[in-house]
Amino acid sequence: MSDGLRPALPSRVLVLNSGSSSVKYQLLDMRDERRLAVGLVERIGEQTSRLKHTPLLGGGEPRERTGPIADHKAALEAVAEELAADGLGLDSPELAAIGHRVVHGGKHFTEPTVVDDAVLAEIERLIPVAPLHNPANLTGIRTAQALRPDLPQVAVFDTAFHTTMPESAARYAIDVETADAHRIRRYGFHGTSHAYVSRATAKLLGKDPSEVNVIVLHLGNGASASAVRGGKCVDTSMGLTPLEGLVMGTRSGDMDPAVIFHLMRVGGMSADEIDTLLNKKSGLIGLCGDNDMREIRRRIDEGDEQARLAFDIYIHRLKKYIGAYYAVLGRVDAVAFTAGVGENAAPVREAAVAGLEELGLAVDGELNAARGDGPRLISPEYARVAVAVVPTDEELEIATQTYALVGKNS
Repeated sequence: MSDGLRPALPSRVLVLNSGSSSVKYQLLDMRDERRLAVGLVERIGEQTSRLKHTPLLGGGEPRERTGPIADHKAALEAVAEELAADGLGLDSPELAAIGHRVVHGGKHFTEPTVVDDAVLAEIERLIPVAPLHNPANLTGIRTAQALRPDLPQVAVFDTAFHTTMPESAARYAIDVETADAHRIRRYGFHGTSHAYVSRATAKLLGKDPSEVNVIVLHLGNGASASAVRGGKCVDTSMGLTPLEGLVMGTRSGDMDPAVIFHLMRVGGMSADEIDTLLNKKSGLIGLCGDNDMREIRRRIDEGDEQARLAFDIYIHRLKKYIGAYYAVLGRVDAVAFTAGVGENAAPVREAAVAGLEELGLAVDGELNAARGDGPRLISPEYARVAVAVVPTDEELEIATQTYALVGKNS
């Protein structure tokens, strides 16, 4: 990671993930990829705002502050105060850059990018295809720029890892002129997670990423799958927006688009109502009223048939994507489960692989049930395809890409 970087380059990177009403942050020392502090500001703009800060240098105790935090500027100023209290302030000469998660980079941004006025303008131009995320990401960048105008601000895009998809995977089968005029294509999301996990899976197998074909299953409240051939994404389940693909916590995933016309014409629903339905009232919560997989499994154990059906629909879609991406890749070396559900829900992993023995996939019951913090194999030794649990680390991926770019430009 540090090859080619000047020895004088400061070693710390602050990673910011700015949501519409929250800011997640981590401060890392890239000499050894050690976390120095982590935290979360939530409910920004409300009277009940909360900042939870955990210093990790020297074993400090977590701290909380509650009360109104008016906006992102106030939130980042509060974060800076907490870091300064630990001797890690934003004015530190050890801070090399601030790395920002940006959800949508379109076709234009294929790699991490130092932010300037042109970059900000392009991120803003993409707001129509990421109306919930890009405005908040922009606010975080602009606020950080105001606090440290002398420091490189680096945008790391969720979509960038998926820009290697061939046109045959990225294009929708609609009129080309209409698609191009409105930038309608499949972009994919969770790219920093898919990049990190595919590379970590190769390492787990003792191989270079260029030698490995991996199906990555990022299963959280938002969920996506990707087919990664030799370290490059060749297909992914999310599309123009994060709505396409797998069944998610509150999102429908794949669906006949004519359902929308039906709801408009027959159900009398507006475009905004349908948008809310498909993004916030569908998926697991729409099917059974819960979007927490732990609660769904508890209900299944108690004989709840509605929860069982929701789980079965979730698994059915997941299994279809495993099979589809097996076909796309032709040869699969590993299937990697990651994110909140993927890392912690053993029944999901077992059910997703069940019945795919002819494809070389199997799960060892004991290995699957065992808890672990790091990457681990859960497939039996005889399995032709490795099945792995690989904890994702999007913040480290953002910090790594940020530091590499700043070092290259220094």
